[in-house]
Amino acid sequence: MTTELLDIQPSELKFTFELKKQSSCAIILGNKSNQYLAFKVKTTSPKKYCVRPNTGIIKPNATCDFTVTMQAQRVAPPDLQCKDKFLIQCTDVSAETTEEDITSELFSKDGGKYVEERKLRVVLISPAPSPVLLPKNGESKQDQCYETLVLKDKVPSGLENVPPPHKIVKDFEEFEPTSDQSELRADNEMEARTTKEDVEEPKPAKDGSLLNLNKDFKELTSKLNIVDSKLKEAELTILKLTEEKSKNIKEREMLKHELEMLKRKNNKKDVQVGFPLFFVFMVALVGLVAGYFVHP
Repeated sequence: MTTELLDIQPSELKFTFELKKQSSCAIILGNKSNQYLAFKVKTTSPKKYCVRPNTGIIKPNATCDFTVTMQAQRVAPPDLQCKDKFLIQCTDVSAETTEEDITSELFSKDGGKYVEERKLRVVLISPAPSPVLLPKNGESKQDQCYETLVLKDKVPSGLENVPPPHKIVKDFEEFEPTSDQSELRADNEMEARTTKEDVEEPKPAKDGSLLNLNKDFKELTSKLNIVDSKLKEAELTILKLTEEKSKNIKEREMLKHELEMLKRKNNKKDVQVGFPLFFVFMVALVGLVAGYFVHP
């Protein structure tokens, strides 16, 4: 089969790149055949992009669109050059096929099954400057250079590379890039190899509110963990102080007991030392009285 099944507009993904900001791009798929088509979207950087939806069914001679969102980045690539690629696979299916039936095995080429694969490259563009209002004949008019920049960003089909009006792009604070977002293969290597090793399925996009809630939940969890560790340290410190206090009380009681024992020993010695002197004195006195009476 040589006839193309899909009409893809635009032919490349253009993202307005701004640091710490998301950017979205809408892609329209047109079914040029008289059969039902199932499609799947893959990318070389699945953690960097979100696709909604990344699979779907296109009716005969109908269109279907999906939105690709580039996550907020903290570092700009050199000269805004991006080597990320997207791969769109499609194949004909029966009319009874549903989105739940779309699996990786559906796009396997085993048995001579025809699977059309279309590659799209990623293009990063700088944000357009703010429109400058110039007075003309008492009325404000936008600067022509701004209008020219807007016209250049239009694709041949008349679609502009701007997020759909119902998509709201939100800023993310300190969004950390993933560890495997390094520069991928060169263009010629990507063109030569488009196997399953080169591309992976992107994760479905989430609403910005859910991402914010998830981020807030993680921050609260980390703070609770820190407070819990500090409480445990305080409990250990209190326990050590309590043990030291009880130990000091025991030592104090032992010292008191030893002092009392020493006092008792000193009192006994005083009694033992005084008793013999008194006894000798009495014996001497009795001897003198006896001698006086014996020898008057």
